[in-house]
Amino acid sequence: MTLNPDAYTTIDIDKRSDGVTVATLNRPEKLNAVNSAMHRELAALPVDANRDHEVRVLVLTGAGRAFCAGGDFSADRDEPMGGRYLNRMNEARLIVDNWLDCEKPVVCAVNGYALGLGATVALMADVVYIGRSGVLGDTHVNMGIGAGDGGGVIWPMLVGPSRAKYFLMTGEHIRAEQARELGLVQDVVEDDDLMPTALALAERLSNGPLAAISASKVPINKWIKHVSNLVLPLSLSMEEATMSGPDAAEAQAAFREKRQPDYRR
Repeated sequence: MTLNPDAYTTIDIDKRSDGVTVATLNRPEKLNAVNSAMHRELAALPVDANRDHEVRVLVLTGAGRAFCAGGDFSADRDEPMGGRYLNRMNEARLIVDNWLDCEKPVVCAVNGYALGLGATVALMADVVYIGRSGVLGDTHVNMGIGAGDGGGVIWPMLVGPSRAKYFLMTGEHIRAEQARELGLVQDVVEDDDLMPTALALAERLSNGPLAAISASKVPINKWIKHVSNLVLPLSLSMEEATMSGPDAAEAQAAFREKRQPDYRR
């Protein structure tokens, strides 16, 4: 079974002869915000890449000015926040589980904003580079929603529980240099050097002993998944509950009306 680029509509798949596959989140007009199609494809991509013997290393990045601005809350999104969206909690869990189960090395090149689910997907990678203008943040709380889709798993692992709670409760943005200091990313590189740096590591890994490389990452990911199995069901159920609450409704209305939300009115 191979990773078929034609099966993806929101992610551009570039399979190269050196074993490196570049997957580019490709909704630049929306800052690569996650709609329902991209949500499905983010769950499928690590599985398809893992099964494809031609894929030795996966590089993940975003088209245009951002890696991924999080969930798509725009008025013209492909489906509303209610209804089927709430039924995608299982798919949300699969995104986290499938990236953690991927045995191939995953290198992420964060260009511009990586927020909400975008930050979660980026931080699930094995190695993360960020451009100097890049920004990370789990901004679920800014939309009146709990950080349920993996933020409660990966942020404490990387920055510790106390700092993780601060960033998840405030939705504060983290600039590139601070992200490196906190241990969220491997390194900060100049924006023009971001993809060359990520590709250089990907090529190095692709030319290396892939079985040994995989054997070095898989046990660590199993440890993360052990924590995820404990945390994710609760965090997703709490996120789902907040989605239908008054704070989420007010946040979405404020977003569309380009004003500050008033949660106390």
